[in-house]
Amino acid sequence: MTSLRELPIHRLQLYLTAPYPCSYLPQRQARSQVATPYSLIDTTVYSELVRAGFRRSGLFVYRPRCDTCRACVPVRVPVDAFVPNRSQRRCNARNQDLVLELKPLSFEEEHYRLYRRYQQSRHPGGGMDEDDREQYRSFLLKSQVDSALAEFRLDGEVVMVGLIDRLLDGLSAVYTFYEPALVRRSLGVYGVLAEIELARKLGLPYLYLGYWIQESPKMAYKTQYRPIEGLLDGQWQRLQEES
Repeated sequence: MTSLRELPIHRLQLYLTAPYPCSYLPQRQARSQVATPYSLIDTTVYSELVRAGFRRSGLFVYRPRCDTCRACVPVRVPVDAFVPNRSQRRCNARNQDLVLELKPLSFEEEHYRLYRRYQQSRHPGGGMDEDDREQYRSFLLKSQVDSALAEFRLDGEVVMVGLIDRLLDGLSAVYTFYEPALVRRSLGVYGVLAEIELARKLGLPYLYLGYWIQESPKMAYKTQYRPIEGLLDGQWQRLQEES
């Protein structure tokens, strides 16, 4: 695996944040290693950073660097080896009436209203449920890399939007939000399945899913997509079925 020291971006600076409350594991302190300046982080550089375990939120590029905890494991799905389970096949069949369109990063009021409904239903009181339009733009519509919005419509109405980054070796699923009223469709599951298929059609070997945290219900679901690889001790390796 490429070391960060070998990247052709020696001017990048990495710094540690101060400790802050972990968003996923209660009563734990987290720290992040942040890559700056973001102006140097184009698609080529970001692809290497993702392979080294980094993610982005808006223009903020980071990876966990907690003092005592190593619960966050970067994971990716090798798309050609992926085999959906029975539940995933049923989910895929239920959602064949959705129409996918890839769109550039631009503000659409319909997207923003869906985002607000999603946050208020799925994450009430979490802070993001009060995001105004400018906060929404900063979080989802600012990017230095090759990004797009995967928009899904049902009968002409937007029901799901996924922010994805195209890397040199895959797609990175940055954030997805969907219509919370359509519970039976399992849109979150379908969004991942659709992104796996999109990566396959684009000839890209991986879908990067961010961090898997076994102890966090919000993050543990990612190992349902098999086979899956994790970045452990600096090497990407297949995670065992019991993970």
